[in-house]
Amino acid sequence: MESVKISVVSPIYGCKECLFELYDRLVKTLSQITENFEIILVNDACPQASWERIVMLCAKDSRVKGINLSRNFGQHYAITAGLDYAKGDWVVVMDCDLQDRPEEIIKLYNKALDGYDIVFGRRAERQDSFFKQLGSKAFNKVLEYFTETKHDNSIANFGIYAQKVVETINRYREHSRDFLLFAKMVGFKKTEIDIEHASRAYGQSSYNLTKLIRLAIDSIVSHSNKPLRLSIQLGFFIALASLIYAGWLVIRYFFYHTPAEGWTSLMVSMFFMFGLLFAIIGITGLYIGKIFDEVKRRPLYIIQETINL
Repeated sequence: MESVKISVVSPIYGCKECLFELYDRLVKTLSQITENFEIILVNDACPQASWERIVMLCAKDSRVKGINLSRNFGQHYAITAGLDYAKGDWVVVMDCDLQDRPEEIIKLYNKALDGYDIVFGRRAERQDSFFKQLGSKAFNKVLEYFTETKHDNSIANFGIYAQKVVETINRYREHSRDFLLFAKMVGFKKTEIDIEHASRAYGQSSYNLTKLIRLAIDSIVSHSNKPLRLSIQLGFFIALASLIYAGWLVIRYFFYHTPAEGWTSLMVSMFFMFGLLFAIIGITGLYIGKIFDEVKRRPLYIIQETINL
């Protein structure tokens, strides 16, 4: 049996209406490259009965593989499940809502043949709403500052990855999952090319402002200790400022005979210090919580059912 040339991994959530079109366009596109491909659809407990349609596609074409997770774990966990089963020499990761156009896979693949292990798709003209783009830019800027790595707002998960890259990413088993960050961390020869980005025709994005903030905090705490370093720097700065102010009070008392007064300023300073202290304790608690999550060694995802695997 000939080995699989290309695997496509797509997490499924909230996109029941586009599954048949996704399949048709993927088959048409991948067939121009090779007939030895597989399409791995990971149902992340979609409430729209997407699994039934995945079952139908698997029955129709054995190259379609279905993974049904036992509950909603989240996009990056669903991607992890798909990558764990991907056998292709090349693996494409893409969203299911058709904003990532299947036809662009040919561009990604041809560029990879130039000697690259990773080719990211750069959305030259994003077809998202103003508020979604604004939230995405803010998220990436914050992440860029705290992780001290470059984050291009026009690049997402859509790309093609050599099997050795996927195998390396699969060795990252921490519970804080961010596929794109992992892909950037592992090294290898990488590049990016402009691709066409489509407007969303089906469903709505599951990422709202609250989820973006939670994802940002999770990514920062998982991939950077900069908040802790900033806390230390801020503590030293406040201590230094306090010493300078105390010295000034001593000088005023001995040279100008002016006693220290002002209960209001004292109380404000105390409330400020207590607030700062609680914030620093909270930041430290986040890191301790992450350690607690990791030492429990719980599975990243739980599979309820698979088809054609």
